[in-house]
Amino acid sequence: MRTGRRLCSAQPPKRAARVAAGRIREMCSGEVAELPDSHDLGGQRGMSDGSHALACTGAACKTLEERSPRPRPPGCGSACGSDARVSENECMPTGTEDFELTMDELRIVARYAAESAQEVLSLFEDAAAEDPRPRAAVEAAWVFANGAARTRLQRVTSIAAHRAATDVADEAAKHAACAAGDAAAAAYLHPLAKATQVGHILRAAASAACAAEMSAGDDPAVGSALIEQARRRASPVLVDVLSRYPLAPVGESRVAHLMKTLDTSLRTHR
Repeated sequence: MRTGRRLCSAQPPKRAARVAAGRIREMCSGEVAELPDSHDLGGQRGMSDGSHALACTGAACKTLEERSPRPRPPGCGSACGSDARVSENECMPTGTEDFELTMDELRIVARYAAESAQEVLSLFEDAAAEDPRPRAAVEAAWVFANGAARTRLQRVTSIAAHRAATDVADEAAKHAACAAGDAAAAAYLHPLAKATQVGHILRAAASAACAAEMSAGDDPAVGSALIEQARRRASPVLVDVLSRYPLAPVGESRVAHLMKTLDTSLRTHR
């Protein structure tokens, strides 16, 4: 499956961060504003190249504190794909860690998610070629995976990509955008023994599989094939990280089912 323009996966971290920051500016129809200091999960004020983290104040997107709840796209699942998305409180640091999770391990998780989202990015871009938000989210995931600091870049582009999913009519494109948003959000996996955290590891792959399935006329064999590919792609380190968390939650949507299937398969073949 083609991915269109080349992503920034091969770029040096600092250069890639500048490229992704430019993507955020492209998403803004108004001025660019610096995000507030609260909830700085990355522990850094700015991007890896020293520039400030940005958010859009125009019509395309807002700061985190101003954002409204995302509508739920139909099709493979609710709220961009899963019945068990991370709640707002669970996205924030609690100061309590249940186990160790290193930054290198987080980057492996982010890379895995970015690879999944990249596979189906063209499904969105074929339907909404002028919307840069999902691509910006995948690029932000690669920025972190390739060694740059975890910053608000991943959070802002993730939110924007999920908004893009609600703005596009095509159902496969919706879930491709969700996969992109999930890829950027993977950087914010927390070492908390909560089943909902599993979505940060596996939801991008499940959303991508759902997008491909829908693009093939709702053929479940297509989604299952991508889940099997995702299983084979998972490194021992990623499976070890997954094993520290409870089993993936059960949900009624197709994406939740695909994520549960992938979770079970990875743990079984460990």
